[in-house]
Order: sequence, then structure tokens, then C-alpha cells
Amino acid sequence: MRNHLRTPHYGYRTEQRYVFWVRRFILFHGKRHPADMAALEIEAFLTLLAVDRQVSASTQNQALAALLFTYQKVLNIELPWLDGIAREVAPPLAGRAHGRGKPGTCCHRCRASTGCSHHRRRQDHTGTSSGR
Repeated sequence: MRNHLRTPHYGYRTEQRYVFWVRRFILFHGKRHPADMAALEIEAFLTLLAVDRQVSASTQNQALAALLFTYQKVLNIELPWLDGIAREVAPPLAGRAHGRGKPGTCCHRCRASTGCSHHRRRQDHTGTSSGR
């Protein structure tokens, strides 16, 4: 598997994580070879990650990508679409800039309805505002 990852120049950390997820998949199914398993076993493994292990959506996607790579590129096995997977849904991203947080709040970091300390402008002795 590592050779298949190195040929298209996947990163070293990607290689490590893909091997990790495939190893966990194999161990989860009692050390059965992936060629002897199919979509049903992948669905069971990914559902376990989402429901029992409560992994994040990105972690589950990484495990899925590793398994799809293994089946498609290493074993040359096409899998039917995996509809039965319980997917972890990524939470909506909070606003990253001032004023894009929850409506009526200062920003995404602070839930105060007025200015927060990391955005509040100080009044210097002349009465003009100076920012950070």
C-alpha cells in the first residue's frame, strides 16, 4: 500500500494516516483481508466511528478516503455507492471576522452584545480612538 501512495506523491503524513485507518479497518473485522470484504463492512466500520467513537466529520472522511484508495487503487475493486453510512455532520463554521458571529453579538469569539476586549478600541487622552 505504501508504494501505491508514494507513486502519486502523497505526503508522508497522509501515508501514515491511510495505513493507520486501513489497519484499524482490518482489525475491526477480525483481521480479514480487505479483498474479502465490501461496502457492507466499510459501512459498518464508518458507522462505528461516527456513532460509537463519535469522531468528527473530517476524521470519518479521512478514514473513508483511505478505504476508498485501498479498494480502488491498491486492490482494483470498485465499490458501489456507500448509502448506509451514518455520517457525522460537520457543524457550521462560525464567522471568522469581526461582526460575523452570532447575530447581535460582537464577534465569533465573544457572546457579549457589546464590544469585547479583543476588539474594543481604547480612547486615548485626546478622545480619539486608537486600535490594536
